[in-house]
Amino acid sequence: MKLQELRSKFLTELAVLYPTNEIQSFFGLLLLHRLKLTNIDIALEPTIEISKVHLDFFLQALAELKKEKPIQYILGETEFYGLNLKVTKDTLIPRPETEELVDWILQEERERKKVEKIKELNILDIGTGSGCIAISLAKNIVKSNVSAIDISKEALIIAKHNALLNKIDINFIEGNILEDSTLSKIMTESPKFDIIVSNPPYVRALEKQEMSKNVLENEPHLALFVKDNDPLIFYNSIANFALKSLCDNGSLYFEINQYLSSNIDNLLKNKGFRTIELKKDSFGNYRMVKVTF
Repeated sequence: MKLQELRSKFLTELAVLYPTNEIQSFFGLLLLHRLKLTNIDIALEPTIEISKVHLDFFLQALAELKKEKPIQYILGETEFYGLNLKVTKDTLIPRPETEELVDWILQEERERKKVEKIKELNILDIGTGSGCIAISLAKNIVKSNVSAIDISKEALIIAKHNALLNKIDINFIEGNILEDSTLSKIMTESPKFDIIVSNPPYVRALEKQEMSKNVLENEPHLALFVKDNDPLIFYNSIANFALKSLCDNGSLYFEINQYLSSNIDNLLKNKGFRTIELKKDSFGNYRMVKVTF
């Protein structure tokens, strides 16, 4: 099958599920991943013949896209903050709003360096998943010691792979942030942190109806959902931990559920943090918060 014919097959067979521009994006990503070709190559050499081995890969990918499997899981990788990361069914696919959270942290640190002599920073990422936040911060804050924790052994395997892939040294910890034994273990290894950051589970079960099929049927529910009657369980535990383990002038950052921003604001105010700053994402929704101890 020729390259142009394969592209037409994707456009035709996926048209009922996805808009044309998204199908073109899928095909372009697969083409670059498998054949190191770009959309320009399609235009310049549409009659390139696809070998059987490569064709089998594309047809398998097409079948998985028909089942609405995320393209990142089909490729086994994604890009986050300019870094290449491996992703599997055991890790969430990093989202643009998480990139915005990382960018906010880095901007704040750049501003702080202008007025303070910054020592080596101790950073903790809670619920690291693929390691996207921890690795991005370690890569961009040269003087930093970064630790990352997750309850999932499988996710930590991926996170460790991604750290090696990006030539970053991170202290990975397996544990449940809701358990006192885990909190004690973290504080024994590094009693004080300058930055604590977390993108914890925050989607209530009642919000499942708003979510797309490809998320519900593919991404790990352990990293997504909380009970409707206790949606801030992770924020409460992590905030309590931060009160004990943040350095003076240390900062706690969260990615948050836009529907619960006022609830999170009240929870943090009641704990006595000095400053609380809610921040909107590029779509105008409150999706991040920074608190200072």
